[in-house]
Amino acid sequence: MEYLPLTLPILEENLALDEALLLEAEEGRAGPVLRTWCWSSWAVVLGAGGVIHDDINRSACQADGVPITRRSSGGGTVLLGPKCLLFTLILPLQSHDDLTRVRESYRVILSRLVRALTPLQPGIEWAGSSDLVVQGRKFSGNAQQRKRRFLLHHGTLLHGFDRTAVERYLKLPPRRPDYRADRCHAEFLTDLPDQPETIIALLRQEWRADRERTSWPRELVRRLIGEKFGREDWIYRR
Repeated sequence: MEYLPLTLPILEENLALDEALLLEAEEGRAGPVLRTWCWSSWAVVLGAGGVIHDDINRSACQADGVPITRRSSGGGTVLLGPKCLLFTLILPLQSHDDLTRVRESYRVILSRLVRALTPLQPGIEWAGSSDLVVQGRKFSGNAQQRKRRFLLHHGTLLHGFDRTAVERYLKLPPRRPDYRADRCHAEFLTDLPDQPETIIALLRQEWRADRERTSWPRELVRRLIGEKFGREDWIYRR
């Protein structure tokens, strides 16, 4: 597997790049890849089916200049910012029988994440449909986008994140996993140890992402921004 450590300068470019990596793999122009990136300022990212009114404190975002964007995978709304590491996996469905079934694919991938990160943080468990937790508190949310031959699995890994910012910009989601109950964001979230370089090394080791990749699909990213990620009718569609 190749490793792509790349944060692009515009937020929408980073969201588009994840889908571009999936599409180029699906088209046979590239193979499996692990990507890591980060975003240094606050930004809200809705899932493809997220509802702005339900998920976001829009007035607070507007007052503070926090951008609202939307990704192409499912899952819940997230806040990006300092001390939030993002990772992306592009995996061929044929590499494991269970990857063709959604819940089983989460089990396979999240089990590997647990195994990878346990040397840094013992006691990690899979909770809900797509979360990783320590002692019942979430530090990683995950989502997928699927094609016929490949899937995109990406997620967040908190490592010293300011949970008070989540309280300000995100509402309590209307649909919550049973294990969360009615806990507010600050009481529900937790962190991995603040060692991002170690986290990346552990992810690379688990997925054997030994070959560092230097190229990326620039033209496809540009096209996806024009067609989707940079369009207000995509971002504010719900």
